[in-house]
Amino acid sequence: MKTTNNTILITGGSAGIGFALAQALSTDNKIIVTGRNEQRLKAAVAKLPNTTAIVGDVSDEKDVETLVATLNRDHAALNIVINNAGKASAVYNLGAEGVDAFTRAGEEMLTNYLSVIRLNEKLLPLLKKQSEAAIVNVTSIVAIAPGIALATYSASKAALHSYTIALRLSLKNTSVKVFELYPPLVNTEFSAEIGGAANGIAPSVVADEFKKGLEQNTYDIRVGRTAEFWQYFLSAPDQAITAMNEGR
Repeated sequence: MKTTNNTILITGGSAGIGFALAQALSTDNKIIVTGRNEQRLKAAVAKLPNTTAIVGDVSDEKDVETLVATLNRDHAALNIVINNAGKASAVYNLGAEGVDAFTRAGEEMLTNYLSVIRLNEKLLPLLKKQSEAAIVNVTSIVAIAPGIALATYSASKAALHSYTIALRLSLKNTSVKVFELYPPLVNTEFSAEIGGAANGIAPSVVADEFKKGLEQNTYDIRVGRTAEFWQYFLSAPDQAITAMNEGR
Protein backbone atom coordinates (compact mmCIF):
# COMPACT_ATOMS: atom_id res chain seq x y z
CA MET A 1 0.00 0.00 0.00
CA LYS A 2 1.40 3.38 -0.92
CA THR A 3 2.09 5.81 1.91
CA THR A 4 2.14 9.00 -0.17
CA ASN A 5 -0.43 10.89 -2.24
CA ASN A 6 -3.36 9.50 -0.29
CA THR A 7 -6.41 11.27 1.07
CA ILE A 8 -6.80 10.04 4.63
CA LEU A 9 -9.56 10.43 7.21
CA ILE A 10 -8.47 10.00 10.83
CA THR A 11 -11.19 9.90 13.47
CA GLY A 12 -10.13 11.15 16.89
CA GLY A 13 -7.28 12.90 15.14
CA SER A 14 -6.72 15.88 17.43
CA ALA A 15 -4.68 14.16 20.15
CA GLY A 16 -2.84 11.02 21.18
CA ILE A 17 -2.39 8.26 18.64
CA GLY A 18 -4.66 9.98 16.12
CA PHE A 19 -2.61 13.16 16.14
CA ALA A 20 0.64 11.18 15.92
CA LEU A 21 -0.70 9.37 12.86
CA ALA A 22 -1.72 12.66 11.28
CA GLN A 23 1.70 14.13 12.06
CA ALA A 24 3.52 11.16 10.51
CA LEU A 25 1.40 11.16 7.36
CA SER A 26 0.60 14.83 6.71
CA THR A 27 3.79 15.77 4.87
CA ASP A 28 3.11 13.47 1.93
CA ASN A 29 -0.67 13.03 2.08
CA LYS A 30 -3.88 15.00 2.38
CA ILE A 31 -5.30 14.53 5.89
CA ILE A 32 -8.80 15.07 7.25
CA VAL A 33 -9.11 14.86 11.03
CA THR A 34 -12.40 14.70 12.86
CA GLY A 35 -13.37 14.86 16.51
CA ARG A 36 -15.85 16.38 18.93
CA ASN A 37 -13.73 19.23 20.31
CA GLU A 38 -13.47 22.12 17.85
CA GLN A 39 -10.71 23.93 19.75
CA ARG A 40 -8.52 20.84 19.93
CA LEU A 41 -9.04 20.22 16.23
CA LYS A 42 -8.07 23.79 15.36
CA ALA A 43 -4.95 23.49 17.51
CA ALA A 44 -4.01 20.22 15.80
CA VAL A 45 -4.52 21.56 12.29
CA ALA A 46 -2.39 24.60 13.11
CA LYS A 47 0.57 22.28 13.72
CA LEU A 48 0.14 20.13 10.60
CA PRO A 49 0.57 20.68 6.85
CA ASN A 50 -2.02 19.50 4.34
CA THR A 51 -4.63 18.94 7.05
CA THR A 52 -8.31 19.85 7.28
CA ALA A 53 -10.60 19.49 10.29
CA ILE A 54 -14.26 18.48 10.35
CA VAL A 55 -15.96 18.76 13.73
CA GLY A 56 -18.17 15.83 14.59
CA ASP A 57 -18.89 12.92 16.90
CA VAL A 58 -18.60 9.50 15.23
CA SER A 59 -21.08 8.09 17.73
CA ASP A 60 -23.75 10.58 16.60
CA GLU A 61 -25.74 9.52 13.54
CA LYS A 62 -26.43 13.07 12.32
CA ASP A 63 -22.78 14.06 12.64
CA VAL A 64 -21.78 10.97 10.67
CA GLU A 65 -24.26 11.81 7.91
CA THR A 66 -22.79 15.31 7.71
CA LEU A 67 -19.24 13.97 7.69
CA VAL A 68 -19.96 11.47 4.93
CA ALA A 69 -21.71 14.08 2.79
CA THR A 70 -18.77 16.48 3.23
CA LEU A 71 -16.26 13.82 2.31
CA ASN A 72 -18.17 12.85 -0.83
CA ARG A 73 -18.54 16.49 -1.87
CA ASP A 74 -15.16 17.97 -0.93
CA HIS A 75 -12.80 15.01 -0.61
CA ALA A 76 -13.89 12.61 -3.33
CA ALA A 77 -10.37 11.14 -3.58
CA LEU A 78 -10.64 9.71 -0.05
CA ASN A 79 -8.92 6.34 -0.08
CA ILE A 80 -7.87 5.61 3.52
CA VAL A 81 -10.06 5.65 6.63
CA ILE A 82 -8.36 5.26 10.02
CA ASN A 83 -10.92 4.48 12.72
CA ASN A 84 -9.03 5.72 15.76
CA ALA A 85 -11.67 7.47 17.89
CA GLY A 86 -12.18 5.65 21.17
CA LYS A 87 -13.84 5.82 24.55
CA ALA A 88 -12.87 4.12 27.81
CA SER A 89 -14.62 4.45 31.13
CA ALA A 90 -12.59 5.19 34.23
CA VAL A 91 -10.98 2.14 35.79
CA TYR A 92 -13.57 0.06 37.65
CA ASN A 93 -14.17 -3.49 38.85
CA LEU A 94 -16.97 -5.56 37.33
CA GLY A 95 -17.43 -7.26 40.70
CA ALA A 96 -18.05 -4.04 42.60
CA GLU A 97 -21.54 -2.78 43.37
CA GLY A 98 -23.04 0.33 41.78
CA VAL A 99 -20.53 0.78 38.96
CA ASP A 100 -23.27 0.65 36.27
CA ALA A 101 -21.19 -1.47 33.92
CA PHE A 102 -24.15 -1.69 31.53
CA THR A 103 -24.18 2.04 30.80
CA ARG A 104 -20.40 2.24 30.59
CA ALA A 105 -20.23 -0.72 28.23
CA GLY A 106 -22.98 0.73 26.04
CA GLU A 107 -21.04 3.96 25.55
CA GLU A 108 -17.81 2.09 24.82
CA MET A 109 -19.43 -0.32 22.40
CA LEU A 110 -21.12 2.52 20.53
CA THR A 111 -17.92 4.55 20.07
CA ASN A 112 -15.35 1.77 19.76
CA TYR A 113 -17.35 -0.76 17.73
CA LEU A 114 -20.78 0.15 16.39
CA SER A 115 -19.80 3.61 15.17
CA VAL A 116 -16.91 2.07 13.22
CA ILE A 117 -19.29 -0.29 11.45
CA ARG A 118 -21.62 2.57 10.56
CA LEU A 119 -18.88 4.84 9.23
CA ASN A 120 -17.18 2.09 7.24
CA GLU A 121 -20.46 1.04 5.66
CA LYS A 122 -21.30 4.58 4.62
CA LEU A 123 -17.83 5.25 3.19
CA LEU A 124 -17.30 1.95 1.38
CA PRO A 125 -19.02 3.15 -1.84
CA LEU A 126 -16.52 6.01 -2.05
CA LEU A 127 -13.54 3.84 -1.11
CA LYS A 128 -14.44 1.22 -3.70
CA LYS A 129 -14.19 3.85 -6.43
CA GLN A 130 -10.46 4.28 -5.74
CA SER A 131 -7.83 2.12 -7.42
CA GLU A 132 -6.22 1.45 -4.04
CA ALA A 133 -7.91 2.00 -0.70
CA ALA A 134 -7.73 0.93 2.93
CA ILE A 135 -9.71 0.79 6.13
CA VAL A 136 -7.64 0.79 9.32
CA ASN A 137 -9.31 -0.21 12.58
CA VAL A 138 -7.36 0.70 15.71
CA THR A 139 -7.88 -1.94 18.39
CA SER A 140 -5.58 -2.62 21.36
CA ILE A 141 -3.42 -5.16 23.10
CA VAL A 142 -6.51 -5.85 25.27
CA ALA A 143 -8.36 -7.11 22.18
CA ILE A 144 -6.07 -10.14 22.53
CA ALA A 145 -6.49 -10.65 26.28
CA PRO A 146 -8.79 -8.55 28.48
CA GLY A 147 -7.51 -6.25 31.17
CA ILE A 148 -9.93 -6.42 34.09
CA ALA A 149 -9.39 -2.75 34.96
CA LEU A 150 -10.86 -1.92 31.55
CA ALA A 151 -13.06 -4.97 31.13
CA THR A 152 -15.82 -3.58 28.93
CA TYR A 153 -13.37 -1.47 26.91
CA SER A 154 -11.43 -4.69 26.30
CA ALA A 155 -14.65 -6.36 25.17
CA SER A 156 -15.40 -3.55 22.72
CA LYS A 157 -11.93 -3.85 21.20
CA ALA A 158 -12.27 -7.64 20.99
CA ALA A 159 -15.52 -7.12 19.08
CA LEU A 160 -13.77 -4.70 16.73
CA HIS A 161 -10.97 -7.23 16.21
CA SER A 162 -13.47 -9.95 15.19
CA TYR A 163 -15.33 -7.54 12.90
CA THR A 164 -12.06 -6.49 11.27
CA ILE A 165 -11.25 -10.06 10.28
CA ALA A 166 -14.72 -10.54 8.81
CA LEU A 167 -14.54 -7.22 6.94
CA ARG A 168 -11.13 -8.13 5.50
CA LEU A 169 -12.47 -11.42 4.17
CA SER A 170 -15.60 -9.73 2.81
CA LEU A 171 -13.56 -7.17 0.85
CA LYS A 172 -10.82 -9.48 -0.41
CA ASN A 173 -11.98 -9.16 -4.04
CA THR A 174 -12.18 -5.36 -3.97
CA SER A 175 -9.62 -2.56 -4.02
CA VAL A 176 -10.13 -1.98 -0.28
CA LYS A 177 -7.56 -3.50 2.06
CA VAL A 178 -8.36 -3.88 5.75
CA PHE A 179 -5.69 -3.32 8.40
CA GLU A 180 -5.77 -3.70 12.16
CA LEU A 181 -3.47 -1.58 14.31
CA TYR A 182 -2.83 -2.99 17.79
CA PRO A 183 -1.10 -0.48 20.09
CA PRO A 184 0.20 -1.52 23.50
CA LEU A 185 -0.05 0.90 26.42
CA VAL A 186 0.72 4.35 24.97
CA ASN A 187 1.65 7.55 26.79
CA THR A 188 -1.42 9.66 26.03
CA GLU A 189 -4.00 11.61 28.01
CA PHE A 190 -6.38 8.76 27.17
CA SER A 191 -4.26 6.23 29.12
CA ALA A 192 -3.06 8.44 31.97
CA GLU A 193 -5.28 6.73 34.54
CA ILE A 194 -3.85 3.28 33.80
CA GLY A 195 -0.19 4.23 33.90
CA GLY A 196 0.41 5.48 30.39
CA ALA A 197 2.76 8.26 31.47
CA ALA A 198 5.04 5.92 33.38
CA ASN A 199 4.84 2.76 31.28
CA GLY A 200 3.48 3.67 27.87
CA ILE A 201 5.37 4.07 24.61
CA ALA A 202 5.34 7.35 22.69
CA PRO A 203 2.45 7.83 20.21
CA SER A 204 5.07 8.55 17.53
CA VAL A 205 6.33 4.97 17.84
CA VAL A 206 2.85 3.71 17.02
CA ALA A 207 2.66 6.03 14.01
CA ASP A 208 6.07 4.96 12.69
CA GLU A 209 5.22 1.27 13.03
CA PHE A 210 1.91 1.89 11.31
CA LYS A 211 3.56 3.52 8.30
CA LYS A 212 5.92 0.57 7.93
CA GLY A 213 3.08 -1.92 8.22
CA LEU A 214 0.93 -0.07 5.71
CA GLU A 215 3.74 0.10 3.17
CA GLN A 216 4.51 -3.60 3.58
CA ASN A 217 0.84 -4.69 3.51
CA THR A 218 1.12 -6.11 7.01
CA TYR A 219 -2.57 -6.38 7.76
CA ASP A 220 -2.09 -7.06 11.48
CA ILE A 221 0.21 -4.31 12.75
CA ARG A 222 1.17 -5.30 16.30
CA VAL A 223 3.21 -2.47 17.77
CA GLY A 224 5.96 -2.87 20.35
CA ARG A 225 5.25 -5.40 23.07
CA THR A 226 1.95 -6.32 21.46
CA ALA A 227 3.83 -8.48 18.94
CA GLU A 228 5.63 -10.30 21.75
CA PHE A 229 2.44 -10.64 23.78
CA TRP A 230 0.58 -12.07 20.77
CA GLN A 231 3.09 -14.91 20.49
CA TYR A 232 2.88 -15.49 24.25
CA PHE A 233 -0.92 -15.66 24.06
CA LEU A 234 -0.80 -18.19 21.23
CA SER A 235 1.52 -20.48 23.16
CA ALA A 236 0.07 -20.02 26.66
CA PRO A 237 -3.26 -18.16 26.71
CA ASP A 238 -4.03 -18.65 30.41
CA GLN A 239 -0.61 -17.40 31.45
CA ALA A 240 -0.89 -14.46 29.08
CA ILE A 241 -4.20 -13.38 30.60
CA THR A 242 -2.72 -13.71 34.08
CA ALA A 243 0.26 -11.59 33.03
CA MET A 244 -2.03 -8.94 31.57
CA ASN A 245 -3.72 -8.57 34.95
CA GLU A 246 -0.81 -8.79 37.37
CA GLY A 247 -1.23 -6.37 40.23
CA ARG A 248 -4.96 -5.92 39.65
